[in-house]
Amino acid sequence: MSKVRFTLNMLAVAVFVLTVTSMASAQATRTWVSGVGDDVNPCSRTAPCKTYAGAISKTAKDGEISTLDPGGFGTLTITKSITVNGGGAGQGYGSVLAALAPQGFLINITDAADVRKTVRLNWLDINGASTGTDGIRFIAGTALFVENTNIDGFVQEGIDISASSQAINQLHLRNVMIRNVATGININNTSTNATQMTLDNVNISKTTNCLNAGNGSRGQISHSFFSSCTGSGINSTQGSSPSDIAINDSSITGSGTGITVGAGTRVRAARVVITGNGNALGVAGGGFVDTGGNNTIMGNGTNQDPNGTLFIQK
Repeated sequence: MSKVRFTLNMLAVAVFVLTVTSMASAQATRTWVSGVGDDVNPCSRTAPCKTYAGAISKTAKDGEISTLDPGGFGTLTITKSITVNGGGAGQGYGSVLAALAPQGFLINITDAADVRKTVRLNWLDINGASTGTDGIRFIAGTALFVENTNIDGFVQEGIDISASSQAINQLHLRNVMIRNVATGININNTSTNATQMTLDNVNISKTTNCLNAGNGSRGQISHSFFSSCTGSGINSTQGSSPSDIAINDSSITGSGTGITVGAGTRVRAARVVITGNGNALGVAGGGFVDTGGNNTIMGNGTNQDPNGTLFIQK
């Protein structure tokens, strides 16, 4: 009987250990970080982690890392669908200091089992301190959503989508400010298809090209501001696929050229103010700037007229 009792006790211990181990390794749908947290914690609300990198391994695919209070939470490599919420709506404000780092956020989702391949970054302050390389670098995935976020002080791109070979990428920005970088947004999919984009209330300043929309960039820009770009406010080029962009209710000021279009590309402008630039428009052979006939083009060094189609409301 003693041997049976001993065996049962050992089995009970083994089951307990396996249960605890399973619970410890389980990933939560929501994890938490805090400026006073610790990455050895389970990243629960009452025992938060210290960094986004510490929390992501404990967060399930399609889950969310939430921020309890203001703090610096470190750079992050993302290889699965996830939301990183800096908690601006009454909570904290997630700061990512990427001084001397290759990027603040690197997104590289290649897992075939990850159906969404989607990342959402919200209420973040991403600071390169004038030595970081890129604010956000997108290599692989389906869609990137950036909302209520500041990106500042990088020696290359604020947001870089130039290494992706996906057939179609999506970039969606809302309430985003990018400044003091070499290029505000660099879209140049290496595939022969499109990068679909929407930019709403995006403010880009103090760059070379505010928006470099290359190789199949297609989408809509609304209620946005491009200023102090030594190159172009919007630079649209074809590559192996044509680019086609609509811009409305926006302004481009204080830059080398307001809108530049390369061969095979179109920019369709309505209710856009283009003023205080060296040139209003720069058009290469085969490129077109279409107009709604309701833009303001004045006060530039040279006020070129749109060369494309005049379209009207129907």
